[in-house]
Amino acid sequence: MNDQEWLAERFEANRSHLRGVAFRMLGSVTEADDAVQESWIRLARTDTSDVDNLRAWLTTVVGRVCLNMLRSRRTHRETSLEPHLPDPILSPESGIDPEQEALLGDSVGLALLVVLDSLMPAERVAFVLHDVFAVPFDEIAPIVGRTPTATRQLASRARRRVQGAPVPDADLDGQWAVADAFHAAARSGDFERLLAVLDPEVVLRNHRLSGVTEVHGAERVARGARGFRHMAPFARPALINGAAGVAVFTGDEPFAVLAFTVADGRAVAIDVFAEPALVARLDLRALAG
Repeated sequence: MNDQEWLAERFEANRSHLRGVAFRMLGSVTEADDAVQESWIRLARTDTSDVDNLRAWLTTVVGRVCLNMLRSRRTHRETSLEPHLPDPILSPESGIDPEQEALLGDSVGLALLVVLDSLMPAERVAFVLHDVFAVPFDEIAPIVGRTPTATRQLASRARRRVQGAPVPDADLDGQWAVADAFHAAARSGDFERLLAVLDPEVVLRNHRLSGVTEVHGAERVARGARGFRHMAPFARPALINGAAGVAVFTGDEPFAVLAFTVADGRAVAIDVFAEPALVARLDLRALAG
């Protein structure tokens, strides 16, 4: 085995870890894979003979690549007014596969991705690398071009924003119970039953290619949810970023995806993907049939 083959083997051993880092940074599977590939290109062009911890070195490299991508995305968003939408990771009700599990880690729910997308690029990188992957601030500082103290402040600001995001219930059975109750109530048009499964401050986010619109409050969401009754007979349970949700099909064609964030036994957020052009971009192969 020559040096390049040995390096490729070491890289492959760390690929799933790097994809997990990049996905938390970028919220997009495609972009995460691009970042990992760019990291490999940089590794192949670098003399790593003095690198003691290749995994740590690669983590900082993928962090730097992701920071550049986040900055480019932000510039594009400002000039084109096109928003970035986080990728929902869909799996069958029976469970997520090992590759998806490595990508999602403990929990990368849609509600968290929406909050992460609101952060400045350097804040997101500092928070993810330090709080999620335990990279020291001294090593993050050169990536974001700040002092270690300023980098710590970046992560602290991001942490305050993230702590405001709802923490989903760990009990998946409880999540399914809320999702099932929501659809049963929506199907029957039972307004009071809908209110019973919604947090008073629930937010419904309708994702479109042009942006995200939000509906706030249990009564407003419940009134709108009764419009889903025509979808109910075609809904299939699905895990979305590891949490309870449904995919709606008309025949074999996907029509919509609804993802629930359940906290304290009630839905605190519902993310809806129903625009045809957006649904066409989702990978629903695991749910077909």
